[in-house]
Amino acid sequence: MDTTEHTDAHPQAVSFRQAFAFWLKLGFISFGGPAGQISIMHQELVENRRWISERRFLHALNYCMLLPGPEAQQLATYIGWLMHRTWGGIVAGVLFVLPSLFILIALSWLYVAFGDVPLVAGLFYGIKPAVTAIVVQAAHRIGSRALRNNWLWAIAAASFVAIFALNVPFPAIVATAALIGYLGGRVAPDTFRAGGGHGTADKSFGPALIDDETPTPDHARFSWYRLTRVAVVGAVLWAVPMGILTSAYGWDHTLTQMGWFFTKAALLTFGGAYAVLPYVYQGAVGHYQWLTPTQMIDGLALGETTPGPLIMVVAFVGFVGAYVQQLFGPDMAFLAGAVAASLVTWFTFLPSFLFILAGGPLVESTHGDLSFTAPLTAITAAVVGVILNLALFFGYHVLWPAGFSGDFDWVSALIAVGAAIALFRFKRNVIHVIAACALIGLAFKALLPAAVA
Repeated sequence: MDTTEHTDAHPQAVSFRQAFAFWLKLGFISFGGPAGQISIMHQELVENRRWISERRFLHALNYCMLLPGPEAQQLATYIGWLMHRTWGGIVAGVLFVLPSLFILIALSWLYVAFGDVPLVAGLFYGIKPAVTAIVVQAAHRIGSRALRNNWLWAIAAASFVAIFALNVPFPAIVATAALIGYLGGRVAPDTFRAGGGHGTADKSFGPALIDDETPTPDHARFSWYRLTRVAVVGAVLWAVPMGILTSAYGWDHTLTQMGWFFTKAALLTFGGAYAVLPYVYQGAVGHYQWLTPTQMIDGLALGETTPGPLIMVVAFVGFVGAYVQQLFGPDMAFLAGAVAASLVTWFTFLPSFLFILAGGPLVESTHGDLSFTAPLTAITAAVVGVILNLALFFGYHVLWPAGFSGDFDWVSALIAVGAAIALFRFKRNVIHVIAACALIGLAFKALLPAAVA
C-alpha cells in the first residue's frame, strides 16, 4: 500500500502566530489520554500540515517516552521548541494544559458543591466501575509493551507485592527498579535493552518543514551553557513560589506541602499518569488525607472526561483538598480551591518543561546508551505491577463500598465487566465507554434510587 502523500510540494514556513493557534486548538481537543493525544498530533502535524516528518516525530516521541512526565504534553513542548525555540516550546506545553486546568477547576467546584445531588450521584455511580476497567486496560497496555522477558515480568511481580502486601513507598520501588536495571544492563544487556515501543518510521507524507535530513537547529544542540542557564531559571521558578508559600504560611501548611508533594510526584511519573496515581493516592489520601478514596476515584473519572493530560487529576486533588479544609475561610472556599489547583499544576508540570528545554539535547545525545535506557526499562516494568495494585484498590472501593463486611455491589460489577468488554474486545474509545456507563448509572439511580444512596 502506498503511504506517500499525493503532493510533493514543500509546505510553507509556519509563523509563531500560526503555531500558537494550533497549540491552542490542540488544548481543547486533546481527549483520549496519551494514545489519543499522540494520534491527534500525528494526524495534524505529520499527515495534514507536514510540519515534521514521520521519522522525526517518532524520534521525538521515543525521547519523551524515556522521560518522567506526561509524554503527549512533552511531545507538544518538544515540537514547539524545535520549531520556534524556547518560547515555542513554552507556548505549546502551556496551551496543552491550560484549557484542562480551567475546565477541571469548574468541574471540581460542581463536584464538591453539588456532588450529593441525585443527578450527579447517579452519573458517578456508573462512571466509577468504568474507571476501574480503564485502569486495568492501562496495566495491560503498558505491560504488553514493556514485559518482554521473564526478568521484566519478575520485576513487575515484585513491585506489585511490594506495594500491595508490604506498602513500600512508590519512590523506593522506582529507585530499586532503576538500580536493578542499571546492574542488569551491565550483566545482561539484551534483557534490559529498550525495545522500539513505537516502531520504526516507514511512511512518508511528502516533504516536511522538519524533514528526515533537516539539520538539528542550533538552539536544539547540546551545550553546557544552555543546560546551565535553563536549569538555573527552572530552579528559580520553583524556589520563588515555594519560598513565598513557606514564608507566608510555614512549611507544614497545606499549600506548601502540596507544592512539595507534587514536585516529587512530577519526578516519578515514569510510565505516564497511571504510574504516578498510586503515589498520589498514598500521599493525598493515605498520608495527608486531603481527600477520601471515593473522591480519588471520582477525580480520575473527571480527568478521563476532560481534554489534556490525565495527570491533570492533580488539579482536582488540590482543589478538593483546599476547598474542604477552607484554607482561606468559609467565604472563600472556591478561591482556596482554585489557588491550590493552580499551584499543584505549576509544581507538577514545571519539571516537564525543564526536561525538554534543558534535557532534550542531552537526552538526544545519550539516545541508545544502554546505561541510560536500561534503568528506565526496569522502571517501566515495575510500573506495571504498581498500576495493577491501583486497579485492585479501585475495584475494592467500587465493588465493596462499605468494605468486605458489607454487601457486594453486583450492579457496579456488571458495569465494570461491560466496560472491560467494550475496551478490550471492541476497542471502544474511553470517552464513549465513560459516557455509556454514566448513563447506565443514571438510569439505575432513577429506577432504584435507594441502591445508589
